[in-house]
Amino acid sequence: MQTNHYKSGFISIIGRPNVGKSTFLNYVIGQKIAIMSDKPQTTRNKIQGVLTRDDAQFVFIDTPGIHKPKHRLGDFMVKIAVDTLNEVDLVLFMINAEEGYGKGDQYIMDLLQSVNKPVFLIINKVDLIKQEDVLPLIELYKEKYHFKEIVPISAGEGHNVPQLLDLIANELPEGPKYYPDEQITDHPERFIISELIREKALHLTREEIPHSIAVVIDTIEKRSSNTVYIQATIITERKSQKGIIIGKQGKMLKEIGMRARQDIEKLLGSKVFLELWVKVKEDWRNKLYHLEQLGFNKEEY
Repeated sequence: MQTNHYKSGFISIIGRPNVGKSTFLNYVIGQKIAIMSDKPQTTRNKIQGVLTRDDAQFVFIDTPGIHKPKHRLGDFMVKIAVDTLNEVDLVLFMINAEEGYGKGDQYIMDLLQSVNKPVFLIINKVDLIKQEDVLPLIELYKEKYHFKEIVPISAGEGHNVPQLLDLIANELPEGPKYYPDEQITDHPERFIISELIREKALHLTREEIPHSIAVVIDTIEKRSSNTVYIQATIITERKSQKGIIIGKQGKMLKEIGMRARQDIEKLLGSKVFLELWVKVKEDWRNKLYHLEQLGFNKEEY
């Protein structure tokens, strides 16, 4: 039931690559909408996740990890992350407790100096360090920036996440529900499907394939009341990478397809037939034509 003082707002999640932003978002939303990988730079676009409670609606924006760009795609990703900071009601700056303070954090805190919205420091993965090491970490960051709140959590375990949500709700302005109660993201299904396929390809190829792959959904066709047929193409930069993704006798591509299909079936609630292809587009991350083809907006890089 919506109260007279209903709150709603937009919350940006920023941080260095691989601090657990997507894991946090997926835990809060209760369904996988952001892909997770133990390699940095998994998230390429702003992922909007929506959590609706009786007292508030939270619209989370999971940004690409802020890092020193190495190619035009990298420039684009960092620009997205920085641009969100002044468009939201609250900023969550997430760090990895295991890694502790680094130059990348200082770069982000320098960017935060120009932000006039509340900023929370979220110390993630506290379950992976000794309890006595948490307080010194808090003190270190307190000296470097005036945070509205500092909250240690474990996004993987869900530790302290409900308390964090209550603190966020306190800071949100009064406002309407921007999305219907049941909606959890503003991304079209085809975007989430492409991300699920990309996640499996990254996970299964491990160190052999860097983040030089993208996935394009060619067709989504409903063939009966409970069957969806999907054709998708995995784009990579080199022939050698194409060979790794396909694997010996096509085994790797089959495994990618099988695992992706399972997640897609959960997402769609339907039986899915998934057909995957692999194409080489050399150096696509540095070519505006290819970036546009893959859905990156020309105005933004």
